[in-house]
Amino acid sequence: MSMELLAQINKDFAALILLTSFGLLVQRRIYALLLLFAWQGLFLSISTAIVGFVAEAHHLYIASILTLLLKVILIPYVLHILIHRLQIYKEVENLTNIPLIMLIGIALVIFSYHLTLPIQELSTLMTRSTIAVALATVMLGLLMMITRRHAVTQVIGFLAMENGLFFAATSTTYGMPLVIELGVALDILIAAFIFGIFFFHIRTTFDSLDVEQMMKLKEED
Repeated sequence: MSMELLAQINKDFAALILLTSFGLLVQRRIYALLLLFAWQGLFLSISTAIVGFVAEAHHLYIASILTLLLKVILIPYVLHILIHRLQIYKEVENLTNIPLIMLIGIALVIFSYHLTLPIQELSTLMTRSTIAVALATVMLGLLMMITRRHAVTQVIGFLAMENGLFFAATSTTYGMPLVIELGVALDILIAAFIFGIFFFHIRTTFDSLDVEQMMKLKEED
C-alpha cells in the first residue's frame, strides 16, 4: 500500500474524528453522546495504528490498542453503568441556540487551520495535514465543556478534548514515548472512576447533575 493512499486514509479518519466532535457539540441525548464518543475513540485508534505502520513506530500499536480498550470499550461501559444507575438515561439536555454553537465551532476550525498553517508548511511528516483537525478537536471539546450544563456531558467533553490532545501528539511527533502514553491511559481510567464517584455524591447532595442548579443553590446561600 502506497504512502499517498495511507496518508489519504488517515485524512479520512481525521475528518471522521472532526465530524464526531461536531456531533458531540450539538447532541442532546446522553446515550447518543456516549455512542458518539465511542465512535470517536474507534476512529482515533485506527488513525493511530495507521501512523504507527507508516512511521514504523511499534509503540503506537500499543497506544492504538489502549485507545480501543479504554475509549471504545471500558470508559463508555463505565459511563453507561453510571448513567443507568443514576437514572439519567432518558434525559435530554436543553441546548439553547444550537446554530450559534455550530457557527462558533466552525470558526474554531477555521482558526485552527490558520494557526497551524506555518507548522504544516515546515513539517515533512505524513500527518502534517491532520494537525489542524487535532487542534480543532481540542477546541471543540473545550467549547462543549463551556456550553453544557450537565455534569456528565461536561465530562464527555473533557474526554473528547483529551482525544484531541492525543491526536495532536500523534500528528505532530508520531506520538509520545510509550511510558508517557501508558501513564496518560492510566490517569484517564482513574479519572473516569473518580468522576463516577463525584456523580453519585453530587446527585445525592443536590438531587441533580445540572451545574446551573448547583449555581442557583450557591447563590441562594
